[in-house]
Amino acid sequence: MSAQPPDQNPEPTVSKIEQGLRALNVEFTCQQVEKLEQFIGLLQKWNNSFNLVADSSEDELISRHLLDSLSISEHISGSIVADIGSGAGFPGVPLAIFHPHTRFILLDSNGKKTRFLFQVKLALGLENLTVENCRIEHYQSFEQIDIVTCRAFSTLQDTVVLGDSLLGESTRLLAMKGRFPQSEVDALPDGFRVTNSTALDIPGLPVERHLVEIGRTG
Repeated sequence: MSAQPPDQNPEPTVSKIEQGLRALNVEFTCQQVEKLEQFIGLLQKWNNSFNLVADSSEDELISRHLLDSLSISEHISGSIVADIGSGAGFPGVPLAIFHPHTRFILLDSNGKKTRFLFQVKLALGLENLTVENCRIEHYQSFEQIDIVTCRAFSTLQDTVVLGDSLLGESTRLLAMKGRFPQSEVDALPDGFRVTNSTALDIPGLPVERHLVEIGRTG
């Protein structure tokens, strides 16, 4: 009995990133997946010296950071997004990869982290990404910022106070949180209110995640 010939057209291997993006219902191209893989590689390399994230294992980076960041992709609109306290680039870098026609400004006061972000910008060819090494409250924008994003940054109260100059009348603050932060919502200063909140389901991340949207009142 002759052996069966090998399959001439094997199914392509589906990466963990692709599986996660499909679970999130986020459309993607091969180039975008390659850039995410590049980003993970750079982060793992730099993390050995600069401790950018607590756990740089591939599974942790994909679920807890990449997919978590891209879970808010559908909420991104407008021309300019400021990612405050960007740290190792979450959610700013993944969102910049998936929204090439939107300008992303990544703000962080830590020089080591902003040097890493600048290297990411160059290595991935992200022309729509700007890196600023400064404290949030000191940054002055001469352009209208449409969205401000933050992830694991601070309380909602501190975020709107520190980012006050970035939050115009029509600017939306998208704050990524774990459990719904009711006490933080109750402590928002006058002039700000929650306009929307969304429970996020992150593939491979069995913890509560919420997106809280805040805007100015009146």
